[in-house]
Amino acid sequence: CRFCSIVIPVCQKILQFASAQDYKAPESWYLALLGFAEHFRTSSPPKIRLCVHCLQAVFQFKPPQRVEARTHLQLGSVLYHHTKNSELARSHLEKAWFISQQIPQFEDVKFEAASLLSELYCQQNLVDSAKPLLRKAIQISQQTPYWHCRLLFQLAQLHTLEKDLVSACDLLGVGAEYARVVGSEYTRCCYLDLLLMERKLGEVHPLLTLCGTIVENWQGNPIQKESLRVFFLVLQVTHYLDAGQVKSVKPCLKQLQQCIQTISTLHDDEILPSNPADLFHWLPKEHMCVLVYLVTVMHSMQAGYLEKAQKYTDKALMQLEKLKMLDSSPILSTFQVILLEHIIMCRLVTGHKATALQEISQVCQLCQQSPRLFTNHAAQLHTLLGLYCISVNCMDNAEAQFTAALRLTTHQELWAFIVTNLASVYIREGNRHQEVRASFSGVEVRALCITL
Repeated sequence: CRFCSIVIPVCQKILQFASAQDYKAPESWYLALLGFAEHFRTSSPPKIRLCVHCLQAVFQFKPPQRVEARTHLQLGSVLYHHTKNSELARSHLEKAWFISQQIPQFEDVKFEAASLLSELYCQQNLVDSAKPLLRKAIQISQQTPYWHCRLLFQLAQLHTLEKDLVSACDLLGVGAEYARVVGSEYTRCCYLDLLLMERKLGEVHPLLTLCGTIVENWQGNPIQKESLRVFFLVLQVTHYLDAGQVKSVKPCLKQLQQCIQTISTLHDDEILPSNPADLFHWLPKEHMCVLVYLVTVMHSMQAGYLEKAQKYTDKALMQLEKLKMLDSSPILSTFQVILLEHIIMCRLVTGHKATALQEISQVCQLCQQSPRLFTNHAAQLHTLLGLYCISVNCMDNAEAQFTAALRLTTHQELWAFIVTNLASVYIREGNRHQEVRASFSGVEVRALCITL
């Protein structure tokens, strides 16, 4: 390419100069190209195309295996995070994973490639490719505590998304025991916290007490301690909200909001922990702020504080837009979709139908960008369209949307909510008593109680 034709001669001159000065020539040309690439990546605005060209130019010099594998990883990461060219990103990450397995003591590149590649596979709905990749990486990472813990989390998350909670809990239990063996109470608590999600309400209280004690007694990096508290409190709040205990959640939510204010004032340049297993961070603090806004919106909606829900949604969406300019992490799009789902219901309740329809369109656009996101939120999207159709008195269309939503969900509470609204459509249309009875015939009494 034209850019490479300029950069390569420059690097060749650097190479000649380095040789004349008796420097390590291969390192010199590599560092020159890497410097160019990083300069373009961090430019304002970022010049990703030029960054990619610089990294691709490395291969023109037939680099050694270590440089080749690391460059494939860097290219895959840049393409994955900053472009929509997922196929090319996948190709580079697969090469990085393959080459790095042949190189001894090259753990960081090897396991980062595996982690990113499995994330990309999941985004492309290639879960059957992601699982064996993660299992192999977990198997060979036992001597690398940070990556072993992170990869266990990643596979547990994948099983959770597939509703395979037994496998997810097994992996979390393995992770908690591994963290105990390597002496990381911080990471052990992260695993125990996640186990809260898979327990019924009556089984949670002993685990809550254990996790709360570990969090409060843990001594270490201030950012990690506050991060751990945020993690624990987010899971505690969402657990109570799932159980419909809106009043019980208030003290925890207040603590969570105070905690996120504290963590936002701390600097990231604290001393790194000595235990490699403690290097794991469950979420960047900028993402934590959005997550706290999100659970606050969830609570406000359940408690009927619609104005408060709108205020916090606006703040969260504004923060998300800023973050997405620099970070293309899939979790940000997930946060955005969940926030929009809540605020759409709020708009429909308050009579802002046109705004609701615009926001439904935003959800569609976000889901179209990610097959995984669409799979996870298709039923909710059809449900929101059905609710909108009811609000504008288009009962035939509402029925069609709710029927489509029922085919796409296995979630008990969502299914009961859809059926309840579908029954209301039949009642409004009149003379459809048989359909009303049929709608409720498969709904469990517990699901109806939760919904109503």
